Amino acid sequence: MAISGRVPLLALIGIIPVVLWPAPLAVLGWALLVAALVGVDLLLALAPQRLLLSRDLPSSVRLSQPARSRLTVTNPSGRTARLQLRDAWPPSAHPAMERPRLVLRGGESLRQTTQLMPSRRGDLAAGGVTVRSFGPLGLAARQQTIPVPGVLRVLPEFRSRSQLPYRLARLREMDGQASVHVRGQGTEFDSLREYAIGDDVRSIDWRASARATKTMVRTWRPERDRHILIVLDTSRWAAGRLTGRDGSDQTRLDAGIETCLLMAALGAASGDRISLLVADQQIRLRLPGTGKGSVLAAFADGLSQVEPVLGEPDWTQIAEQVAQLCRQRSLVILVTGLDPALYADGVGTVLAGLSTAHQVLIAHVTDPRTAAAGTAPATATEAYDAAADARLWLGTQALVQRVGRLGVDVVQADPDGLAPAVCDRYLALKAAGRL
Repeated sequence: MAISGRVPLLALIGIIPVVLWPAPLAVLGWALLVAALVGVDLLLALAPQRLLLSRDLPSSVRLSQPARSRLTVTNPSGRTARLQLRDAWPPSAHPAMERPRLVLRGGESLRQTTQLMPSRRGDLAAGGVTVRSFGPLGLAARQQTIPVPGVLRVLPEFRSRSQLPYRLARLREMDGQASVHVRGQGTEFDSLREYAIGDDVRSIDWRASARATKTMVRTWRPERDRHILIVLDTSRWAAGRLTGRDGSDQTRLDAGIETCLLMAALGAASGDRISLLVADQQIRLRLPGTGKGSVLAAFADGLSQVEPVLGEPDWTQIAEQVAQLCRQRSLVILVTGLDPALYADGVGTVLAGLSTAHQVLIAHVTDPRTAAAGTAPATATEAYDAAADARLWLGTQALVQRVGRLGVDVVQADPDGLAPAVCDRYLALKAAGRL
């Protein structure tokens, strides 16, 4: 049961007869009258359990994009229902708070829409729908919470999508599909064509030229159908919080997810097979190479459930999974941190073996505050922080040179620049025939 604001207002109106007839019986009489009216109104209200409710909800939505939850209410009875609905959602869904009064006649249906603006990845489960059914006087209402299940999957935002067209244009140039000075970069033979001014003389096919009685050159295309495995570290490292270029607060994991999504879109467009391994102390997600049309959707769906774990990764187990997923030489992208204090007991235990069997690329996200450091510290605390950042940076650069001697490429960039930087290195390796 619930009462509306009209009940206190009706009780205040009772001041008038009490002033005109100042007697205890007047107060008691007015109170009984108000209680009677509330009771009668409550009895005339339609029971909420007699209503039929259904939910229309999209299966998924990208982070920071709006979604709509539509509730359809049907009144199968012959009485008029005066309703107010509250569609309960977790706070991270940021549901709109509009709760208008609905008048639903017998046999009719109405639809109420709740605007959602999710702020976290993952599955958002709808709570029950609280129904208040008011009587004709609007004084009291029957209230009941009716379960109407629904789950909205919030996918990663994929902010780096804007970086994709430029990389796709570079891929077309490498493939010889666009007019550029260097046509058909790559290592796989594509076709023969007549020599043109500016072509590399090393590409001349002398036997074909002799047969055709004109100078012919070979054209090349980038390697295709290569295997790329992305290993996303979701351990304690991934939980660290950084500030993006736009001032937004994000974790290292967010930057890693953006890298996985942009690489999935670019790799699928280039004709390569993309696999994903998400791990920390356990294997959280394992997606073998999928088809061209489904790889990005599969990555986005799987990564929506990923969260960092406060623990160290099991690199021995990760290396075993890499061996199972990569039956031939592949490009293995490790989205993890290069911490000088943890390298020897962490990724350093398996890096030499991985670099021998595969082409390894480490994607290391840097802290923009360290890169922007340059002003003189004003306090002792700032001085200690600056010294610690500088020492960590120098140790990381020394470690980068060390792993470079193993044949491992390292990409270092801030959270917003990591995904495009990794894709640029991938295109460079592809053009050089190193995949």
